[in-house]
Amino acid sequence: MKFDLKYVPKGWKKTNIADKLFFQEGPGVRKWQFKNEGIKLLNVGNINGGKIDLDKTDKHLSIEEATKKYSHFLVDEGDLLIACSGILVNNFYNKIAFAKKEHLPLCLNTSTMRFKPLNDDLDLNYFKYYLQTVHFTSQLQKLITGSAQLNFGPSHIRKIDFLYPPLSTQKRIAEILDNAAALRDKTKQLLTKYDQLAQSIFLDMFGDPVMNPKEWEKVKLKSIASVSSGSTPSRKIDKYWGGKIPWVKTGEVKSKLILDTEEKITQDGLLNSSCKLYEKGSIIIAMYGQGKTRGQVGLLGIDATTNQACAVLQPSSKMNSTFLYEFLKMSYDTLRNLGRGGNQPNLNSGLIKNFQTINPPINLQNQFAEKIALIEQQKDLAKQELQESEDLFQALLQKAFKGELVD
Repeated sequence: MKFDLKYVPKGWKKTNIADKLFFQEGPGVRKWQFKNEGIKLLNVGNINGGKIDLDKTDKHLSIEEATKKYSHFLVDEGDLLIACSGILVNNFYNKIAFAKKEHLPLCLNTSTMRFKPLNDDLDLNYFKYYLQTVHFTSQLQKLITGSAQLNFGPSHIRKIDFLYPPLSTQKRIAEILDNAAALRDKTKQLLTKYDQLAQSIFLDMFGDPVMNPKEWEKVKLKSIASVSSGSTPSRKIDKYWGGKIPWVKTGEVKSKLILDTEEKITQDGLLNSSCKLYEKGSIIIAMYGQGKTRGQVGLLGIDATTNQACAVLQPSSKMNSTFLYEFLKMSYDTLRNLGRGGNQPNLNSGLIKNFQTINPPINLQNQFAEKIALIEQQKDLAKQELQESEDLFQALLQKAFKGELVD
């Protein structure tokens, strides 16, 4: 449903964000300023799932520099923090979170922003939900040329209009949306628990895959699976792209079943490149990529092609593919550390082929696969519930900012 940007619900006001909130992006701290200890720097990767996680933060400023040169960028308890670089529009809510006392002291860094209300007639929790509306994102996309990924700063925020009702209505809207978001998040947590259960069953049946306490035989991947990689059809030839054949990139390999891809190629693209069409059930390993990508695995739930940065394993009858997939997921750190070369170490097909896996009796692998199949059935039900809770949240969000949720 299209959102009318000009519509103002009865009793509401329309103003500019800058008239109601203080906002600020972090400074461009240089690498040579980073310290191993001191005051932590907030990075885009620290804001996930609507929460702030600083456990893996290794970037700090010295206490002296943070409290003097950058003192005006130090975060306060209750600040609304957002990531403002490389953010997907339909996943923006994951990159918004409140600063809590346990996160402090903390300093903003580039590509992160904070918001504070200028007056006591604005509820910051209400504003958090406004940032997730079409009213906000559609304005923002126009200012940044309509990209599916949001990369913005204070100059963009200053140009965006903002709708708000009386304070009591703001609080009531935020309360309703909090409850809807909690239902959605509870279902997400259930999916995470199912994944943890699969890992627990693996450990119970086979032991730690790296330590191999049960002393299972070890074999190289090339002895139990066909290992190959994909290709990229020429970007200069339009007729190779925009078809119906899925084409997997490493960024889409995220320890989950792959059922669709961002880009697709045509039959011409397949025939006029080194691309291969891999069957459903093939296992993909990301050989290189930014951030956490290298070493990630995925399982094809569809027939698909891949780019050259993906290694594709087609298991044989010598090993159960479900067992191998779970083993590789749990071997992420070991796989990742095989990478080598320059500032961004990469894997290659040779390293993948010679990577060793434990090889328990096939009947035991099959028993494990049967248990995982039962878990997957429950996950499918949970995914359906998650979609329903997400639909409910989005419906309430839209109604709220059209003035239809609270009288």
